[in-house]
Amino acid sequence: QVQLLESGGGLVQTGGSLRLSCAASGSIFSINAMGWYRQAPGKQRGLVATITKGGSTTYADSLKGRFTISRDNAKNSVYLQMNSLKPEDTAVYYCNADILSRSTLSYNDYWGQGTQVTVSS
Repeated sequence: QVQLLESGGGLVQTGGSLRLSCAASGSIFSINAMGWYRQAPGKQRGLVATITKGGSTTYADSLKGRFTISRDNAKNSVYLQMNSLKPEDTAVYYCNADILSRSTLSYNDYWGQGTQVTVSS
């Protein structure tokens, strides 16, 4: 069984910073892309950033320059450094990973349970 566990969310003032972490655990053979998505109240879940196993990154256009995604392959972990936070960044942030499980021997998409980020004005 594979699990993704996020941490690092919380309440921050406008202009502040937060660092989200997500660790994959369980019967893992390999991990391809990892990423972060977010869902604000009343809105659909959308891309924040992704990172390949080799370190190539993609970002939502509106977040470039403020958010930075990184990963530690040895720890099966992905991180999201969020700077200059704005009230519109308030959302539940979800970790996502494309994981080859030892038990299924196939790549599947996994999601974390989400972590709340609230930016006060």
